[in-house]
Amino acid sequence: TTTVRPPCVRCAGNTRQSVGQRSHTIMRMSSQGTPTSTCTSTAASTVSIAASRRGLDPSTNRFHAPIVYHERYSFDGWPASHTFPMDKFERTAHALTTTCKATHPQSSNLPRPLVRNGDTDFFRPLDFADVPRSWLAKPTGPIDATFFDSFVSGQLDYEHCRYIGFRQQTSRPELIERTVLEVAGTVLTAQLAHQWGIASNVAGGTHHAHPSGGAGYTILNDLAVTANFLTDEVLNGETVKGINKVLVIDLDVHQGDGTAKFDLGNSRLSTLSIHCASNYPHPKQLSTYDIGLPDKVRDKEYMEILESSVNKALHEVEPDFVLYDAGVDVYENDTLGRINISLDGIRARDRFVLEKCVNAGIPVAAVVGGGYDKDVDALARRHAIIHEESAYVWRKYRMWEQ
Repeated sequence: TTTVRPPCVRCAGNTRQSVGQRSHTIMRMSSQGTPTSTCTSTAASTVSIAASRRGLDPSTNRFHAPIVYHERYSFDGWPASHTFPMDKFERTAHALTTTCKATHPQSSNLPRPLVRNGDTDFFRPLDFADVPRSWLAKPTGPIDATFFDSFVSGQLDYEHCRYIGFRQQTSRPELIERTVLEVAGTVLTAQLAHQWGIASNVAGGTHHAHPSGGAGYTILNDLAVTANFLTDEVLNGETVKGINKVLVIDLDVHQGDGTAKFDLGNSRLSTLSIHCASNYPHPKQLSTYDIGLPDKVRDKEYMEILESSVNKALHEVEPDFVLYDAGVDVYENDTLGRINISLDGIRARDRFVLEKCVNAGIPVAAVVGGGYDKDVDALARRHAIIHEESAYVWRKYRMWEQ
């Protein structure tokens, strides 16, 4: 059964001609104005999952849960001095295909790399030109249409770009593309988690972006977009059914202030944010549950707070689905962190959240969230933890038998 997709991000709203002519765009319009694509993957056009390429078949995959990655999450030419490590996504994918006890004995106990073949084993989200605009922008998406169209056309004003933190980089075609791909990746991750119980994205967690603007190195909020997608069966083409309430568990060191500003109505979106109280942003927003941690909190206290907070939120919200922001900027040596969680603490945190959801029968889709380090390879290995812990849960509960 095929799904008729609405116009892509380039083909509706206030799209500028100059953007449509950019070299990386593969969208072409039929004479009736219906978008068509050079993509030939049946997975991209059926009601199953919104993928441009399927990864390793979960029903036969004994190694790891489904992992989503697009090679254009990162791109060349990013300023080396910029605080945001744009190449961390590519480095994380590389870490997943190379890190094991033999190559990194101090940080890995894996007998072999988690992902055997980076060219075929990752699920790949829709290509940029195939992402439906209606997923993201109003009237059916949750993002203000004027802001969205200004961003994808490279026409945001100086103040928007400054507040996002990317300044003159914000209008780069590569940045626009990877921003949309990241959101599409989280949507695909959620579809896979709905089918198999658990999945993870090598990007995502853009939780400072709010309905009418970006902030804190995030532009389009993938968590809000995905929650909206999951709970709207007309929008998702009935690829996901029975999801009425989504809980975002946000464990990035910074409050998920942008996500808290989204009101999807009918209690479709609830948010739990456990963050460093003194850290960005200022002022904080009102999440469903806010836990502000003191500076320098360590593993034991952190885990006690985490367990009680997650248990309370799951009990009270009774979600049908969990989106998990597994930011690693809680790490004790993170450039922007302020709290002191060890690598073992991050691993224990991720395992607790994932197992809690799986044991409760709640599908969980994980995203990588924030993390900052001049040593981007070391940062990438920290981001790999959420995928490794997803794999642990996948194997422990034999989730390929779902």
